[in-house]
Amino acid sequence: MTGPELKQLRNDLSDALERKLTAADMAKLCGLPEKGGADTIRRWEVSGPTPSATKVLRVLAMASERYPIMEKFDVFDRHDVREEDRPARRAAFRAQMRDEVRRRLG
Repeated sequence: MTGPELKQLRNDLSDALERKLTAADMAKLCGLPEKGGADTIRRWEVSGPTPSATKVLRVLAMASERYPIMEKFDVFDRHDVREEDRPARRAAFRAQMRDEVRRRLG
């Protein structure tokens, strides 16, 4: 993930959650310490986050419709899920991801 991609992710998650996420909010999502975490996010928005933060952010990105559901989470296209049920299940999964982001934000 590049710095500009992280900045775009913050905007996309803000849209998905219908509230503006700050650098401090993103730091909390990445598990960074309260002190200095926002500054780290601002640096990462230029240079890109660490590989471990990128892994967390890619999972949380699924809260936004702008990001694909990662293959290991995509249980909707399996043969045992009826085609007509798949859109509702995907929507429910994204809602669950938004709830997880909100929970992490406190």
